[in-house]
Amino acid sequence: MTKKLFSLLAALGFAVSAFGQTAEEIVQRMDAAMRQYQHEKGMYMTIDIKIPILGTMSSKVWSFEEKMRMEVDAAGSRVITWMDEKTEWTYDSDKNELTIENRKADEKSGSGGDAEMFQDITDGYDVSIKKETADSWQILCKKSKNNKEKDDPNTMDLVVSKADYSPKSLSAKLKGITMTMRDLRYDVTEKDAAFNPDEFPGATVIDKR
Repeated sequence: MTKKLFSLLAALGFAVSAFGQTAEEIVQRMDAAMRQYQHEKGMYMTIDIKIPILGTMSSKVWSFEEKMRMEVDAAGSRVITWMDEKTEWTYDSDKNELTIENRKADEKSGSGGDAEMFQDITDGYDVSIKKETADSWQILCKKSKNNKEKDDPNTMDLVVSKADYSPKSLSAKLKGITMTMRDLRYDVTEKDAAFNPDEFPGATVIDKR
């Protein structure tokens, strides 16, 4: 009876482990979920940047296809930037000025912006499950030996939802600065991300195009 019980438990343990997912599989499913959501809708996220002595600066980002809106609040000032394929608008609340410029060539890589840090992580990082909770996986991303990008952080902490494999947050530290991307959601419309001149009727316009 004892041998049969041991064999049964061993077989059960093997069956359970077969259903377990590796960190690589979780990240791949997250990739697929993000691409599907972004294809169907736009995306929103909050980005916190913690700088020694200066404190934490938060920004909110809405993106829809090639359009993006970013709001930054720091030290009582508010700066809003919009981008589309050709143009960049920047509103400074302190000066009540709206500056219009041609969008720089190196900014035309797509509307994903910082969200691209979530994608294809396994191409430059070795991933492992750091902790598992009832509703998420906490994954440690360690820079691979073959990753020669100097601007890539050595480690990143990624949290993935068990409900739909969407990323809940990504934190990284580089040169003493800590950046955390969080609160991702996929309910953004084109109107949310596009520039609307009617929002600032009294602003001084500086056109540098």
